[in-house]
Amino acid sequence: MKKLFIFFLVIGSLFACNAPDSSTTTTTTSTDQSAPAGGQENVQDSLSAKDVVKVAMSSPDHTTLVAAVKQADLVSSLSNAGPFTVFAPTNAAFDKLPAGTVDGLMKADKKEDLQNILQYHVYVGVLKPEYLTDGQTLNMVNGDNVTLNVKDGKITLNGNVNVVTTIPASNGIIYVVDGVLLPPAKK
Repeated sequence: MKKLFIFFLVIGSLFACNAPDSSTTTTTTSTDQSAPAGGQENVQDSLSAKDVVKVAMSSPDHTTLVAAVKQADLVSSLSNAGPFTVFAPTNAAFDKLPAGTVDGLMKADKKEDLQNILQYHVYVGVLKPEYLTDGQTLNMVNGDNVTLNVKDGKITLNGNVNVVTTIPASNGIIYVVDGVLLPPAKK
């Protein structure tokens, strides 16, 4: 009985020691409205690895891709946790398209077409180069498939778009490619 009494005394003392002093406790309510609106893309973090969007935004070779992602309202989606495998065409890749194609896709009435093309460059999941095999088929975010060819360490998409390099990101991996993947025509 004496041990039980000491036990409760010790427990009571611990709670008393950790209880806030009601004479000095104040409650503050923040009415700060200066926090930026938006999702994950607005998080400011200079210490962690960049997500796929921030990597692309820091690349002078991907300004067309970044502008297209913004126009298609896909920044928030690609800034989220993922994981994503993104096949990122360079500015030179977009320049290979017929004249006026990019400008036409950047118009408001072509937003769905632009989203379809950009989503054809994204796979949900991380596919490191060592996971890729010759003849592998990937189901892309837009619902269409991309076929990989791997030969002598070189990766090709749909037989004509080459992977130039890979870049890790906090929410996936980026494969820089030398061409724009165009989804197959809908039947």
